[in-house]
Amino acid sequence: MNNLPDLLLIGLGLATPLIFAVLGGYFSERSGVINIGLEGMMLSSACATALVGVHHGPLAGLAAGILVATLLSVLHWVATQIYRIDHVISGMAVNAIAAGATNFANGKFATGSSTVTFSEIPFQVGAMVLAAGVAFMAVKTRFGLRLTAVGADPGKARLAGINPPRTRLWALLATGILTGLAGSYLVTETGVFTDNMTAGKGYIALAALILAGWRPIPSVVAALAFGLMSGISLKLQGQALGPVTLPEQFWTAAPYTITVIALAGFGARQRTPAGLGKF
Repeated sequence: MNNLPDLLLIGLGLATPLIFAVLGGYFSERSGVINIGLEGMMLSSACATALVGVHHGPLAGLAAGILVATLLSVLHWVATQIYRIDHVISGMAVNAIAAGATNFANGKFATGSSTVTFSEIPFQVGAMVLAAGVAFMAVKTRFGLRLTAVGADPGKARLAGINPPRTRLWALLATGILTGLAGSYLVTETGVFTDNMTAGKGYIALAALILAGWRPIPSVVAALAFGLMSGISLKLQGQALGPVTLPEQFWTAAPYTITVIALAGFGARQRTPAGLGKF
């Protein structure tokens, strides 16, 4: 129990990028745009933040990360809403572009041992504040109600005078900003970018959103739970459980395994927004 405060702090730190990504996914999916591209947006943001931040400072790096993730998010909007490309295919393309571009940029422009320094606390506080703000926006503002209406039935939303593509554009801009913050936060841990440093966090955020029924606060709670499970797995690595010492790989995989089991058990029971993937 003496380690509980440390464990909670570690869990919050691990959950913070997931919270930003979950909130970003909420805007996109609630508006009716399926978005498996959260992973690529986070990855591209982390790369831009590290490479620009090394030369021009952390604030410039943060701005670059948000800008790159937002551009990819807008690209996803153009592909799905203007050219009517399947949402899943578009999201896969975003992830592929991000993986290839970040690998090239990191190999071409990385500067050896130079690092960029961030403070984690503003990100962690900001994630909590944004979670409360998004929850308020969802039920108390005109934009939040329009977002829900478009995601529920874009055809009926048009009859009510709402422009679904325009609403979805604003939603995807918010997604880009939030995934940009998620990717930038990842750089606070190491100060540098490494290939595939998101390690599936975008997919975990999407899973948390589905598990929580596309609701902001329950989604954030699911992200916090995953962060706490990850913190526990880090603490237990190398420790014996009775007569058995489990391998490090078991504890590394444990949070992801639990997430998959939870998604299989509870994800199917959630009511998907009726307009998800529709035009």
